[in-house]
Parts: sequence; structure tokens; C-alpha cells
Amino acid sequence: MFENFLRKFVKWLDPKLEKYRPKPSKPIRTQYTPKSLKDFIGILQRTPQDILSSRDRDRIAAIMSFDDRTIKELMIPKSQMIFVGSNEVLGPLILDKLYKSGFTNFPVIDPSNKVKGIIHTEALNALEIKKTDRAEKYINEDVYYLHSNDSLQFAVEEIERTNSYYFLVLDKREAIAGFFTIQMLLDYLLN
Repeated sequence: MFENFLRKFVKWLDPKLEKYRPKPSKPIRTQYTPKSLKDFIGILQRTPQDILSSRDRDRIAAIMSFDDRTIKELMIPKSQMIFVGSNEVLGPLILDKLYKSGFTNFPVIDPSNKVKGIIHTEALNALEIKKTDRAEKYINEDVYYLHSNDSLQFAVEEIERTNSYYFLVLDKREAIAGFFTIQMLLDYLLN
């Protein structure tokens, strides 16, 4: 009961005390609330460097726009991929080509261009590779796919579900459009 009285009393007294309160020397800025992601990113860009570095701003913007980004925006396109024929001999010329590409995974295709699996350079580093070994001997048949229009959030879910870090990317026609790796995702978020 006393609390009720106290609330009513404060409510009655507060406006009467307004004229006795000190006035601020500077005008009070009203707090701006962004109405869209674009507005928020605009605020980030205007934040002084001593509060938020440009690298941190870019990271925050990347994280904030994460749901709107698709695999297609980060993937390596098919035109830049290197495919290995399942019957190809893993001789010095092929191995040199694979290592110089800078990639660590290579889709292995059969004579009808159907993907049979993936070769990882780690398998190619084995000492038992002979100059007459064929690619099909070293393939991992676990191949995972994403679609080019899948979101990055979906990619994260698939990485967790499959425990894979390499995905072939398919277009609308279910043809290979490129590849996507967890490293691409990390580079996007951290660089």
C-alpha cells in the first residue's frame, strides 16, 4: 500500500520539480535508430577510426549481411576449377598441375563427366604413389553439394551437418557451377 502511495506521489511531484533541474549546457542529441541494414552499415562507416577500425567495420558489415549473401558470391566458378579424370595417371605432369593450382581438392570425373569423388592433395602426398597410379585409386567418394543460390547461413548448417569443408556448387540445371570451401567462408568473415 505504501508503494502505491509512493508511486502516485512521485508521479505528481516530478513535473513540479522540472523547473529546478539543471539545464544541460549542450543540446541533447536524440538517439538515432537505424531502420534498415543499409542505415546501420551507414552508421558503422561514419564511426570514428579511434572507436572502430575500418577492418572491424568491414567484419561487422560482413556478419550483418551474412543472411543476404549467397554461395554464388563467394564460390570459385567452374571455369577456374581443375578436374581430374578417374583414369588419369598421377604422374609428375598431373601432380605438378594440381599443386600449382593452389587448390587442395579436385573433383574426379569418369569418362561421361560424372563426378565420382574428390581427391585431396593430402592423399597425393602419400609416399606410396607410383607413377602409374590412376586417380580413381585415391578418391574420396563422399561428395557434398550446395546450390549457387543457397545462403551462407545454409552453408554453415551444411558444414555442421556433413562435417565437410569442401562442396561442389550446382546451378539451377543441377550442373556444376563451381566449388565452395569453409576457407572461403572464413575469409569473408575475417578479412
